[in-house]
Amino acid sequence: MGNRTKAAYFGVFTALALIVSYVETLIPFYFGVPGVKLGLTNIVIICVLYFMSARDALLLSVLRIVLGGFLFGNMYSIIYSLAGGLLSLAVMYLLKKSKGFSIVGVSMCGGITHNIGQLLVAMAVVDNFNLFYYLPVLLISGLVTGLLIGILGKELQRRLPKEIFR
Repeated sequence: MGNRTKAAYFGVFTALALIVSYVETLIPFYFGVPGVKLGLTNIVIICVLYFMSARDALLLSVLRIVLGGFLFGNMYSIIYSLAGGLLSLAVMYLLKKSKGFSIVGVSMCGGITHNIGQLLVAMAVVDNFNLFYYLPVLLISGLVTGLLIGILGKELQRRLPKEIFR
């Protein structure tokens, strides 16, 4: 794939990630624990990780978090999302590279570590380690949402033509 074609696809993925991020803000989903979200944007990130490269996934993740934070959130949402997103992406990259996990397993671990990253930042920001009690709920929610995102990613991996991403 040429550089122009790759850039065009990257632009499409960036726009798609921002659209999904916005749509997720419209979904009235509250589980009773701050920070629990569906994480629908991660479907775009995991597709880029599997179809393009880790570098592209990192760039897209940072772009989406910063732009989405300025458009639909605030500085705190950027900080929390960066912590969760970067930790999650690092873990997903290492697990993908190890070839010991399917896209579903990689996504589940990504969902879990995303929540762990956000919880660690929250404990540091508010200087209250009692937030650690949220961990079981955040682990379960990360596991469930990671499973759903992984299943969608696997289906997209199966259905999308491979030659457009290489």
